[in-house]
Amino acid sequence: MIFGLSAFGQADTRASRTWEVQKYDLTATLPAVETDRFLTVRAVLSLRNSSAGPASSLTLRISPSAEVSGVKTNGATIDFSKGEEKVGNGTLQRIILRGVSVAPGGNLSVEVNYKLKVAENSGLSALSPAGSQFLPLSFWYPTPNSWYFARGADYAPVRLQVVSANGQAVAAAGAESGGAFEDKLNIQPFFVAGLWETYSAGGVSFLLPKGAGADEQKRAGDLAGLISEAKTFAANLLGPAPDVPLRVVAVRRGSGFSGGGTILVDENVFRRQKLDALTAMTVAESVVKIWLGGAVRIDGDGGGTIREGLSRYLATLFLESKYGRETGEMERLRQRTAYAAVVKRDAPLTTASPLDDYYYTTNANKGAMIWRLLAKSLGQNEFFNIVRANIKDGTVDLAKLRGAFSSKKDFLDYAFDQVTDMDLMVGLPQVNGSDTKVNLRNTGSVDAVVDVVATTVGGNKLTASVTIAKQNFGEAVFKTSEKILHVEVDADKLYPQIDYSNDVVPREIDESDLLLYVKKPFDKQDFGAAEKNARLILRDYPHFDDVRVLLARSLLAQNRTAEAEKEFRAVLDEKLPTARSLAWSNVGLGEVALKSNQTAQAVPYFNEAIRIDAEYGATLAARQGKVKAGVPLNSDEGIKAFFGQFDKAAISGRKADLDAMVLSGEIPRFAGGIAGQAQEWTTQIVQIEKLGPNNAIVETNLNIRMINKTPESGTAVFRLTQVGGSWKLSGVDMFEVR
Repeated sequence: MIFGLSAFGQADTRASRTWEVQKYDLTATLPAVETDRFLTVRAVLSLRNSSAGPASSLTLRISPSAEVSGVKTNGATIDFSKGEEKVGNGTLQRIILRGVSVAPGGNLSVEVNYKLKVAENSGLSALSPAGSQFLPLSFWYPTPNSWYFARGADYAPVRLQVVSANGQAVAAAGAESGGAFEDKLNIQPFFVAGLWETYSAGGVSFLLPKGAGADEQKRAGDLAGLISEAKTFAANLLGPAPDVPLRVVAVRRGSGFSGGGTILVDENVFRRQKLDALTAMTVAESVVKIWLGGAVRIDGDGGGTIREGLSRYLATLFLESKYGRETGEMERLRQRTAYAAVVKRDAPLTTASPLDDYYYTTNANKGAMIWRLLAKSLGQNEFFNIVRANIKDGTVDLAKLRGAFSSKKDFLDYAFDQVTDMDLMVGLPQVNGSDTKVNLRNTGSVDAVVDVVATTVGGNKLTASVTIAKQNFGEAVFKTSEKILHVEVDADKLYPQIDYSNDVVPREIDESDLLLYVKKPFDKQDFGAAEKNARLILRDYPHFDDVRVLLARSLLAQNRTAEAEKEFRAVLDEKLPTARSLAWSNVGLGEVALKSNQTAQAVPYFNEAIRIDAEYGATLAARQGKVKAGVPLNSDEGIKAFFGQFDKAAISGRKADLDAMVLSGEIPRFAGGIAGQAQEWTTQIVQIEKLGPNNAIVETNLNIRMINKTPESGTAVFRLTQVGGSWKLSGVDMFEVR
């Protein structure tokens, strides 16, 4: 039986769950030698037959890279066979056990011993002396139901012990005792191992990059405060907080993942001048998920609308309460925009599977909109009273919640069981005696209760509450003698729609993606049009920092330096800007300083943009700015010697020479593309940025010639990691060699 495939049939025809995981008990051993690419694992699963009939077989899923050496059931060795299961563009390995006999409700203990090969490091799985990590979607542990099972992947309490090497510390979810982590919440097993500085603030443990100083600790303090406030906020709405350790781990890859109170955060976050919007949302959602999906088990069709959607709704409420209404508006705008990009190809939320590339976008963003609309309709207090009552027993599914909100059945049936077909439209104002009427249309399959907001020539705002019947027309009437200049339907943007651009008359913008409306002319270097479009959007969304940055860059391109500087500084003053906006604002202020011949003042801005490391283009522009500023080389003899050796290895024709200089598991295709192909390879160091004692970012000028090709040159930025006292190449962050 193949789990996890999307279907549009009735619920009773879909795959049901036979086995339920009660607990994972995993012991993982990291290799002691760098060239060893295997993780050794002993996995013990406590299972329960949750079906109505006896179970005579068991199929476990695991990565196709796992080499299984033996399986036991209830302590006795059992024969097994292997199979393949296609999931999207990839596969899972099946471990098939026959001859088991478990009555309905009965238990089974299964032990699997195996080695997992990691050919190339990624954000999902990595083996390295500098740091290792295994997240659930690397399929590193066996489990009975696919990670893509539409009715819910396997989540259970976990005991995890990792035997590490090379002095690596281990981080996972739960309380640590005797080298093992025990988490009683429902999670998917994961762990991260690395070399960190430990720091505690506000009841939260932090594992920061080695060499972290006062600036990094300040950002950690900011995050600790955010986590503490989010926990209090969620407890007020969902009930008492689960008793789990809170832990934040700085990672190079895999940021955004969380489980059981442990949150992986991009290590660059701790080097930035302030918290960014994405990090704040990720952390807030992670805290809410300690309840939703953690302490409260979520199962069944449409579970993602609770785990992802309700969590995002709560996280947005929290950020709005902490940072202000404008921050909440911006978060919801980003969520609407993300959903609008996939709305015309998504599936009903009750049938979507994690295999669908739009699954998380729709469940998180459309889901949050549905819960917000429901809360507004019922009143927030009543809404959360019902939610609390239905999660009190520690388990919830969408069907259970829908039953509790039975008074809104028609809306919920449409919202969860159908694709979005609603488009709310507004016509031009028509004067009728002392009134002004506005025609409305609703193409959707459910009635829409909306506020229609009109703005008069005198700047007065008038609101009319209207119910527009499904697939029908309606009318808003305003009692005013003033001329109405502007009308917007569903001004609070409560409803998911297939097109938001026709919610307003006169229709000034023909894009649902407002950022794209500015970026299109900007990318064409039509800076006048980009400025005009940006000002139009900022009129209604003055805190849209990504648009304000494009306005500032457009002004700078038109040599309106003073105006540009003002806009760049306004972005930096925002309470919760995006990391991209922070980076480009620093680049912009650096360029403003260069135009004013203030080289010394420009360099710190470029350095800040590089530390933010939010977007390739911004980082490249910052590095080019430093070159223009003539920043002198900060030399390091060890790194200089490394590149001298690397240049020789590149043209030696011997792959083994190159492999010895590259950290195991990192950038194999880059190294493989050089070996035997490079005829000339000369590296000139431009800048060295130390990231603690064991990592460095090195900007270089390369002059190379590959076999049967003309000479090439340009900028390359390499990442070096020190292992056993020797530098090794661990990443290529930029390669602009042409």
